Amino acid sequence: MRAQFVLSEIGVGLRRNLTMTFAVIVSVALSLALFGGALLMREQVSVMKDFWYDKVNVTIYLCNKNDAAAGGTCDKGAVTAQQKKEIEGDLAKLDTLVEKVHHETADEAYKHYKEQYGDTAIASIITPDQMQESYRVKLKDPEQYKVVATAFAGRDGVHSVQDQRQTLENLFQMMRGMNVAALCVMALMLVIALMLIVNTVRVSAFSRRRETGIMRLVGASSFYIQMPFIMEAAVAGLLGGVVACGMLLVGRYFMIDAGLNLAESMPLVNFIGWDAVVTVLPLVVVIGLLMPSLAAAIALRKYLKV
Repeated sequence: MRAQFVLSEIGVGLRRNLTMTFAVIVSVALSLALFGGALLMREQVSVMKDFWYDKVNVTIYLCNKNDAAAGGTCDKGAVTAQQKKEIEGDLAKLDTLVEKVHHETADEAYKHYKEQYGDTAIASIITPDQMQESYRVKLKDPEQYKVVATAFAGRDGVHSVQDQRQTLENLFQMMRGMNVAALCVMALMLVIALMLIVNTVRVSAFSRRRETGIMRLVGASSFYIQMPFIMEAAVAGLLGGVVACGMLLVGRYFMIDAGLNLAESMPLVNFIGWDAVVTVLPLVVVIGLLMPSLAAAIALRKYLKV
């Protein structure tokens, strides 16, 4: 009988404040969708780091005859056979750090350049002797880049040492910035949702003050009187959480599998799978259920004196 009464009160409360309940559902859904999206974005950055850092190389560019005019470490001219032998010997000594070394000649570098930029205007005036020989060093641990840089940067015959991770780091930095922006918007939407929940509880408590007064007179406990109001907020939050889950699923499908079809248009990017999305959904639903409930319970202490 008590359970039936509580459920009926929940239905009455939701119907009386239908517009505000709808606003709560939308606000909770948007804030939780942004929260889930931020979690997925962080997971995407982690997946891309693991995927790309496992493939990037440390490149040791060697001096050619055209670099001598620029001065610096190449002021003595192009790299000599003896200098290349010394570099190869030092790389061999770093076998605990180095997984694989590939020597790219100037002709190979020119061929790769033409394959990638053959349609550009500058490609027509580039000649093989202008390209730099290089050693592409695959490290067992990409974080040990500084060891290679310290060992080879600045020595005779070496033009520069480049860590390809730096190029990727700019992309990851941008994605982290987008993640922070999403979290800021999520926090704003969360504040709006909590304000709507508190206001909804206040209006609901005021509209039913006669019923709660009668319940107090007949000896009903504080918990029993407050339960319908808390459950109303919980139902609205749960619906918002479910809508947020739907938004995350639809977003993942249309952005990666269909619509924008990023999976095919960007084949070199390792996108997160459905398992990552499904893992986030229970957390979104739980937060959607608990957050409004706690907000309602706190609000009731002020607006419903029992």
